Amino acid sequence: MGRLGDFFIKELGGRQVWLFFLIATLLYVLPLILADYPYIDDNWRSLSGGMAWAEQGRLFTELFYNALTFTGAAPNIFPLPLLLATLAMTSALTSLTFHYFRQPTIACCLVLLPLWYNPFFLQNLSYQYDGAPMVLSVVAVIYAITWRHPRRSLQWLVPAFLIALALGLYQVSLNVFLGLCCLEVLRIAHDKQAWPAWLSVIGGKCAQVLLGWLIYGVSAFPFMGHGRTLMLNLSAQPWLQLQINAERVLEKIMLLFHGGFAWVFAGLLLCAIAGAVRLALTLWQREDSGTAKLLAGLLCVLVVPVVVVLVSGIALLFRDFNEGARTLMGFAVLLVLLFYLSHLALASVHERLPLLLVVPLLAMLSLSFAYGRVLTVQKTFAASALFSLERDIASLQGLRDAKRIYMSVTYSDLWLVGAAGSYKRLPVLHYLLNIDFYMLAENLPKVGITNVVAEKERRNATRVGYQHFPALVENRYYRIYLIGDYGFIVFKEPGRIKTLRW
Repeated sequence: MGRLGDFFIKELGGRQVWLFFLIATLLYVLPLILADYPYIDDNWRSLSGGMAWAEQGRLFTELFYNALTFTGAAPNIFPLPLLLATLAMTSALTSLTFHYFRQPTIACCLVLLPLWYNPFFLQNLSYQYDGAPMVLSVVAVIYAITWRHPRRSLQWLVPAFLIALALGLYQVSLNVFLGLCCLEVLRIAHDKQAWPAWLSVIGGKCAQVLLGWLIYGVSAFPFMGHGRTLMLNLSAQPWLQLQINAERVLEKIMLLFHGGFAWVFAGLLLCAIAGAVRLALTLWQREDSGTAKLLAGLLCVLVVPVVVVLVSGIALLFRDFNEGARTLMGFAVLLVLLFYLSHLALASVHERLPLLLVVPLLAMLSLSFAYGRVLTVQKTFAASALFSLERDIASLQGLRDAKRIYMSVTYSDLWLVGAAGSYKRLPVLHYLLNIDFYMLAENLPKVGITNVVAEKERRNATRVGYQHFPALVENRYYRIYLIGDYGFIVFKEPGRIKTLRW
């Protein structure tokens, strides 16, 4: 028992830290790999080997798949991209651990693991295509933080190129970089570094961000579509827009703090507050003037609100605001901030106490497996819906030979009855899944049905104008009409989910 206890507090070498992160990262994505569910955009991409990333300002994502598949397109090779990205993240977390801790232990590794064990990052990882590039964008910004070289030119240029690479893979990862820059302030404060080190770090990071944006601006940005670059309308109460967007993000984040998760994170917050007090005492003991101590303390205090804002960060500024969980990559840095401060407090009491950080990590790992089961339920439901539509269309000659069948999508959060119990206990699962439709038109070519398209401008006509015609097919979920050479699929409003007690 003594030897086992010593293992958890002894200093680890680079290979041991790497192995720890490899096991931990693979364990977190295992439920998603086992579910093997094509998530939303994956459906049309896998059918056409589609790209369409360059017009979103993500040119390097296209180049990544071109290189990985040895083609000019993007055939589906899941889970290979995710496995490779996981290996890259393992190395990046190892590098960041030695950046923060000179003599890392298992507890030190736990501090950085929330960069991967971010509950909202599960939605990013759900994409069989986009998941890997999103991971690699985080890897790039981590290495932009940890890169060190004696030559000043390389010390600026390499991180700048890494930032540009991250932006070209997924722009939202900039929030992670800026958040980690804020944590750099706390790190140098805890290490009691002199003011020149503070100015060097803060000034250097600002220069790297600006240079990275310039490199991105001349490489991937010119390919971006105009609609993706629209910012908030400054003539239409931008502050109110920001407030509304922030409130929507906060509402979604609060879905996580339910039941036992609320208690776990409350305990984590208390430990972090104690760690902040200890850091304040460290600053007070600096051999500096009162003004210097006050300025250092102010910078450290500002870290908290800045990191909180960076949970959604730059996404708040765009006119086409996306409140999806995949945009909340900055929440990972907020977790690392809480873990880092908690580690300071717990380690000051006893060397083994920081191992308590494994509790919130286990809660997030449990959420990953619960989400994997929901994905499996959704996969089963989607397969059943697909074969039901295929059978009804293929069995009727009029529908088989129709020039076009318009599908009118009815959005609801009540389709997936099989996950009702999980949604009730863990409301954040429904936000992570983010599937509120019965079927996508892009799915039907998988079973040989190629004359179905999603209805856009004709949606009102389908829902209202054709209701007085007799339905050719009617079941629990939808009606199918046939008028001349055109068919219309109208989904019914699903009933309220009821959980049964046996």
